[in-house]
Amino acid sequence: MPGGRLTQQERQQIASGLAGSLPYAEIARRLDRPTSTVTREVLRNGGPNAYRADLAHRATERRSRRRTPAARTAESVPQPHGRDADAVAEYEETFTTVLTATGLNKMGARVLTCLFTTDTGSLTASELAQRLTVSPASISKAITFLESQSLVRRERDERRRDRYVIDNELFYQATIASARANDQLVATARQGVAVLGPGTPAAARLENIARFLDFISESITRAAERARDVLHASAAARP
Repeated sequence: MPGGRLTQQERQQIASGLAGSLPYAEIARRLDRPTSTVTREVLRNGGPNAYRADLAHRATERRSRRRTPAARTAESVPQPHGRDADAVAEYEETFTTVLTATGLNKMGARVLTCLFTTDTGSLTASELAQRLTVSPASISKAITFLESQSLVRRERDERRRDRYVIDNELFYQATIASARANDQLVATARQGVAVLGPGTPAAARLENIARFLDFISESITRAAERARDVLHASAAARP
């Protein structure tokens, strides 16, 4: 399997595959590349609907010139449990790219990836800054946003340092928070029904939106509660 950076010709093949509605795995197979390489390449360069081979190639060259020596050495830090440092670095980059595609800013996505992939599931601000080779101010800004979205939780350790935690309970809370945001939109849509007048086309449109989101919100809440029960039961059953 070839390694190294994608060539311009490979990027053109990716663009052709996307135009033909091929899945990432099939494009990767034709290139003899890992699927994660193709996924990361597409998501960090506009997504499947906006990917252009020439623009992606130029953007990669610019990013390569901007990379600092610290960023290069960070990838070769020894890994626990005999993990392949290069494979871990590639996976972290893929995970960060996927999180960014969901709407997270780049630093928030990097912090989340770092927490997801550490065995402890928690790190201090200084540990995050050291691992990501960024300033404490960048970590502070990212953490503030992630906390506002219920994506990380803050705890104090025995040395009275703030630790930022990610776990299964946090996913439950973030999912419930998302459902509550839907509930607010449902209430606002139904308020619009009264203002615009029941029976009018605009009011009917808003009522349909409210019903749809109400159903989605209820389904999400039930699924989250069921998943939490199952996960807790599974954890309790482990020796």
